[in-house]
Amino acid sequence: MIENIKGMKRTHYLDELNASNIGEEVVLMGWVRRRRDHGGVIFIDLRDIKGLTQVVFNPEHNPETHAKGHQLRNEYVIAVRGIVRPRPDESLNKNLKTGEIEIFVEELRILNPSKPLPFMIDEDDNIEISENLRLKYRYLDLRKESMQKKMIMRSNVARIMRDYLHSSGFLEIETPFLTKSTPEGARDYLVPSRVNPGSFYALPQSPQLFKQLLMVSGYDRYFQIVKCFRDEDLRADRQPEFTQIDMELSFVEPEEIMEIMDDMMSRIFKETLDIDITLPIKRLHYDEAMAKYGLDAPDLRIPLELVEVSDIFASSGFKVFSSVVKNGGMIKTLKLEGAAAKLSRKYIDDLTDFVRIYGAKGLAWIKINKDSWQSPIVKFFSDDEKAKLSERVGLKEGDIIFFGAADTNTVNEYMGRLRAHIGKKLELFDESEYNFVWVTDFPLMSYNADEKRYDSVHHPFTAPCDEDIEKLGSEVEQVYSKSYDLVLNGSEIGGGSIRIHSKQLQDKIFELLNIGEEEAREKFGFLLDALEYGAPPHGGIALGFDRLVMLLSGADSIRDVIAFPKTQKAACVMTSAPDKVDTKQLRELAIKLNVIE
Repeated sequence: MIENIKGMKRTHYLDELNASNIGEEVVLMGWVRRRRDHGGVIFIDLRDIKGLTQVVFNPEHNPETHAKGHQLRNEYVIAVRGIVRPRPDESLNKNLKTGEIEIFVEELRILNPSKPLPFMIDEDDNIEISENLRLKYRYLDLRKESMQKKMIMRSNVARIMRDYLHSSGFLEIETPFLTKSTPEGARDYLVPSRVNPGSFYALPQSPQLFKQLLMVSGYDRYFQIVKCFRDEDLRADRQPEFTQIDMELSFVEPEEIMEIMDDMMSRIFKETLDIDITLPIKRLHYDEAMAKYGLDAPDLRIPLELVEVSDIFASSGFKVFSSVVKNGGMIKTLKLEGAAAKLSRKYIDDLTDFVRIYGAKGLAWIKINKDSWQSPIVKFFSDDEKAKLSERVGLKEGDIIFFGAADTNTVNEYMGRLRAHIGKKLELFDESEYNFVWVTDFPLMSYNADEKRYDSVHHPFTAPCDEDIEKLGSEVEQVYSKSYDLVLNGSEIGGGSIRIHSKQLQDKIFELLNIGEEEAREKFGFLLDALEYGAPPHGGIALGFDRLVMLLSGADSIRDVIAFPKTQKAACVMTSAPDKVDTKQLRELAIKLNVIE
């Protein structure tokens, strides 16, 4: 029979009792983590959100409750009233906060039994569980100590951020979820309007336009911890609904925003992990990041850099290289010191297969042996090319060097990925280290050859650098922007920019992006109007909250730090969402389905 807690009031959480409480009568409530029967005496590890306490059903102390204790199984929800006793010396548990004491039970109430579990919650059992099974029974998965630690950390990080931002003069202001569809890169999630048949709201991909309007409204410093939605293909670090820390400030330049973020990150890491971050966080220009690391979110823990050697092989007899340079491409190298003997031909072939994923046609290499250079391509190199290569890259006996040769974007992509891959595989850095870097001054636009148009590198409201504005007419690809991404261990955790606050400049940017006046008015008319009513200079940043907590907690996926995440197919296996709805509901929304089988 299920009992209730009437007349019983919990006196302590299950991590709060110690030797100072011996002799006290206490009331505890929680879940049965484990049951052990030692020669008639029943021991229960009782668990709640705070910790564990051992409770004892002793037939000599209270035969009635002892008999009732035989009913208990894992995950039963119970309440007990009992006396705090010292544990015998031989059963003290120094690894447990309550390991000095145990509770001799006077009264037991079974508040709810549990069916046999679909998987073990006790992580000491160390049994691998499929993610789909974990997500189907997420309410059980979330009872695990490791998951509760992640959720508690998530809550603490949010609290630290709120406290810091409030103390720094920010106002927490909410922006709408039901808004207008605007092109921001990914597909929108659309919501039909019943009262306006045939019309749709869009769930926000970000509060970008609203936070700019708040600056126009004079609110100076805004933030919110906000849900955002993007209908895109998913990976380990993507979700259709995700949380970001969104901020916007008036009368600022990039450095002031980065200083605020430096200070907030320092506080978060100190209070959650007791780690001191070196401030200021390193600033790295986009061009330098691409030149040295190939990626705009480099992992600076890895002690490897790319070196360009295009000029050395511009007229080489090795036509694979010289033709790439002739066609405007690039040749980059990655050197591993003293690794020539460690890397087998099989390992190198595996690396070749890896870079092909990112567009490489192959992966040339040279091993620097004592008396010779070993490689299928060395016979094509002149002595002058070998000498210049050795000097440029700093080659020594025992080194191995890899080459990337392709158009600039492709070679940066796959050589940057190769650098990160090798760094991890060969354990060239301390996994426990946290390394921040700001990557700044991204190009304002990139040319989309397929559609023969320019695309914004960040978004169309990003301001160009002041000194580059005059290049907007003729040298668009040479224009840099007032933008900045915060990178942690090779993952972008935040990005922002100074915004355009002049309607004339915003019109020019739309023109370059091939967004005509009519389209701009239809999509962004309210913003363009606002820019003409005294918009201040302003800028901001958005941090990926889920990704930050993932990195702080050491989780492998953001799904492990979100209470109820979706699968990689954007589905919730626990609730079976998304699901079909009643035809009546569709009629009310003026929607007729035309599902393609």
